Amino acid sequence: MKNEHVYRMAFSKVYPLLVGKAERKGSTKEDVNAVIFWLTGYDPQGLIEQIDRNADYETFFAEAPQINPCAVKITGVVCGIRVEEIEDPLMQKIRWLDKLVDELAKGKPMEKILRA
Repeated sequence: MKNEHVYRMAFSKVYPLLVGKAERKGSTKEDVNAVIFWLTGYDPQGLIEQIDRNADYETFFAEAPQINPCAVKITGVVCGIRVEEIEDPLMQKIRWLDKLVDELAKGKPMEKILRA
């Protein structure tokens, strides 16, 4: 499977990169967390547990309490690929998270990012 290396990436290694990207553009760790909570249904303790046990991306999303039903409204391009056209469900969730953090980094209002 060509995406296996992505699925096996430890979320604990990716998380600081997501936070760093947002912070460089004026957002905060709390903003990134809010996006993660909205997308996955994790609460602060659940997020910390996933990071502390070095869960990979596959496990992180498999154990997510509930993917937000509004996540299907996330559209646009990440790494040259339209997120709404990704057929692999796990890769789509990974790219949804990337897209939300991209929107944070671009200064988009939180209510728009969270598809309110």
